[in-house]
Amino acid sequence: MSVDDFIGLGYLVAAALFVLGLKGLGKPRTAVRGNQLGALGMLVAVLVTLLDREIVSFWQLAIGLGIGAALGVLLALRVEMTAMPQLVALFNGFGGLASVLVAAASFFEAVGRGSDDLQVSLAAALTALIGALTFTGSIIAFTKLNESWDGPTVPAARIVNIVLTVLSAVAVIAVVADPDERLWFWLVVAIAAVLGVTITSPIGGADMPVVIALLNSFSGLAAAAAGFVLDNSLLIIAGALVGASGLILTAIMTKAMNRTLVEVLFGDAPASGGGMDADEVYAGKVTSTSADEVAMILDTAERVVIVPGYGLAVAQAQHAVRDLTKALEANGSEVVFGIHPVAGRMPGHMNVLLAEAEISYDALVEMDMVNPTFEQTDVAIVLGANDVVNPVARETEGPIAGMPILDVDKARVVVVIKRSLSPGFAGIPNPLFAADNSMMLFGDGKAAVVEITKALAEV
Repeated sequence: MSVDDFIGLGYLVAAALFVLGLKGLGKPRTAVRGNQLGALGMLVAVLVTLLDREIVSFWQLAIGLGIGAALGVLLALRVEMTAMPQLVALFNGFGGLASVLVAAASFFEAVGRGSDDLQVSLAAALTALIGALTFTGSIIAFTKLNESWDGPTVPAARIVNIVLTVLSAVAVIAVVADPDERLWFWLVVAIAAVLGVTITSPIGGADMPVVIALLNSFSGLAAAAAGFVLDNSLLIIAGALVGASGLILTAIMTKAMNRTLVEVLFGDAPASGGGMDADEVYAGKVTSTSADEVAMILDTAERVVIVPGYGLAVAQAQHAVRDLTKALEANGSEVVFGIHPVAGRMPGHMNVLLAEAEISYDALVEMDMVNPTFEQTDVAIVLGANDVVNPVARETEGPIAGMPILDVDKARVVVVIKRSLSPGFAGIPNPLFAADNSMMLFGDGKAAVVEITKALAEV
């Protein structure tokens, strides 16, 4: 067997591992194993690629590997779970940038050898377009998620985006028509970089889960396009898998928010407020409670549904919730977690948080499965969630009209743990907080859950 045949066989094994890993990531129970299979596939791909005799210097690879590993370990140890969405946005961006740089080096080398053809030129131009847009768009998404910059308002943003899209298409054609002129390639990169900023900066924070999923897809498409430049089958397969899975996830996110992708990217953000007066919604109707009172109610509850939101991540309450869950189960209660697809600031954010606290995968129930059970639920505990449990979504007008929600208001008793009555991303009051079957436990999420657990032990 020749070296090329061995590399091809290794790529086939790696591709199979990628597919199996992606399948495993589809369910919480198998997600860890799926991640391990994907990582093993990448290890196999890297090792067999090192057998390629055209590699210039293993020392350069070693230096890059050392720097990347050091940065990866540093981020893994220092980044809080609340900042995980920002980290994912950065990873998407750097993936796009890496594709641009790799494609540029390979394309210019091919042009220098006179071996460039239509496939190489077109693939390089598309890599530059998608990769640069992904990089700058992800950086903007990072700053918005990090609440460090809201971005300037681009005058006539839609017209600017259309003009930039047309210019980028013209620049791509120029690269294909005249591959010897490097200026065209870098012009594509420049226009796409600006387009990433102008498209992403107007998008509101509530739409960020969709944007992250879409940028993840773009990073995969950029990698696949770079695979055509390098004539590397595995890179094409891996990039296509990431791109396709990202698009599927984007579709799931838009459906969960009752929005279309066109509305998210090019439409106006839903108007906040919706004409609702918070004083009118809440005045004299909000019932405050205490940890002791909640513990007394939970002591007799047969079924409890906990609904986590971004507030859980902010309070870092996942381990306290785990302890409460164990206490309730020891008391004979059935405890499950109702997971909304867009709870938090990235797809799967709540699943990751709860998995970190070693909460059973069997207890994580998706929205469509848990909603029919709320009428048989004794207590629903809403921890740091807002818009995803707001019954206003069932109305025909308003910022979240038509958005699927968790039907917690149908439970016999609803306990909302929240610092205040402040609105969620949609900027509207939540009538759930003032419902007859609801009680508000104001305070830090972690501290409140710890107090409830202690009080439950003393009942």
